[in-house]
Amino acid sequence: MVDGTSDETRDVVEPELELRRLQEENRALRDAVEDVPLLETRSTAMRRLLETAERAAASDATVLLQGESGTGKNVLARQLHRWSRRHRQPFVLVNCTTLSDQLLESELFGHVRGAFTGAVKDKPGRLEAAAGGTVFLDEIADLSPELQAKLLRFVQEQAFERVGGQRTLAVDTRIIAASNRDLTTEIAARRFREDLFYRLSVITLTLPPLRERREDILALARRLLGTVAIRSGRSPLDLSEASARALRDHEWPGNIRELRNAVERAAVLCPGNVIGPEYLPDSVFKTPPSLPTAHSAAASLEQVEKEHISRVLSESPTLEDAAATLGINTSTLWRKRRRYGLE
Repeated sequence: MVDGTSDETRDVVEPELELRRLQEENRALRDAVEDVPLLETRSTAMRRLLETAERAAASDATVLLQGESGTGKNVLARQLHRWSRRHRQPFVLVNCTTLSDQLLESELFGHVRGAFTGAVKDKPGRLEAAAGGTVFLDEIADLSPELQAKLLRFVQEQAFERVGGQRTLAVDTRIIAASNRDLTTEIAARRFREDLFYRLSVITLTLPPLRERREDILALARRLLGTVAIRSGRSPLDLSEASARALRDHEWPGNIRELRNAVERAAVLCPGNVIGPEYLPDSVFKTPPSLPTAHSAAASLEQVEKEHISRVLSESPTLEDAAATLGINTSTLWRKRRRYGLE
C-alpha cells in the first residue's frame, strides 16, 4: 500500500473519479456561461478588483482569491485564465473538499500502474492535465499538511512524482488558489503552511460580498432569471416592485450563490411571468444577525461563514435542504459543520 488508503476503498472509489471529474467539468462549463453577469458590475470596488485581475492575468504569477462563500471566486478564476496567454490551453478545477486526502493526492499528482489495487495503468493527475494552462485549487485551506508540503514543492519547482512512482515529472502549469477562510488565521492556528501561503499569494484578490455591491443585486437577479427562462423554455421573467425591493434590501449572507438559489426557486414556483414576493424564500424577509464588519477586530471570513451555516442549519429540516440553500454539496456541508462544531 503506497498511500495509506485501503484496497477496498480504492476498489469502490477509483471507478467513480472519472464520473466525478466529468460532472465537475460539465458544471464548470455551465457556470462559465451562466456566471458571466458576475463580471458586469456597477460597483467601484468590483471594477477596481477586475482591473487588477486583468493585469495579473497577463503574468504567470500565482494568484490567491479570497472572499466569503458564494462571492464568485471560481468565476473570477476562470476569467483570469481567459485573459491570460494560456487561454487556449486547459483550465482544470480541483475542489479540495470533495475527496479524502489520499484520493486527492492521486487526483492532483496522478498514479502509476500497481500503486494500489485497481490501478491497472498509469494515470496522469490534474496538474498534468492542465499542462500549459491553469489549475484552479478551490478551498485550498482544506488541504492536509502532507499535501500542502507536496503542493509547495510543485509551486516552487513545477515538479512532482505520481503516487507510487519514482520518476520526477515537470509540467508548466499556472496555479490559482481560492479560500473562503482567512489564511492568516489558519497560519496562526498552525493549520496552513506560511511558506505555501506566500508562494500562493504573489497576487491576492479579495472579492467583495454581495451586500457591498447593492447596485449589482437587481441586475444579477434579472440576468439569472433570464438564464432560468431560457433553460426551461419559458417566456421572459421579471420581478414585481415588492420582490425587487426585498432582494435589494436583503443582506445576502450566502452572496451570489444564495441569490441564484432564491431566484431559481421563485422561477420554478411562480406560474406567471412576474415574480411576486410570495415566491421568494422566507429567508429573504428575515433580518439576519448583524455580521462583523471588515474593520472589526473580531471580523473574519471564518466567523461569517460559521454564523451563516449555523443559521441555515437551524432553519432547515434536513442537511440536504441546508446544503441546497447554501449552494454546496452535502459532503462539503458535513465537513464544515464538523469543523465549526455545529453537530
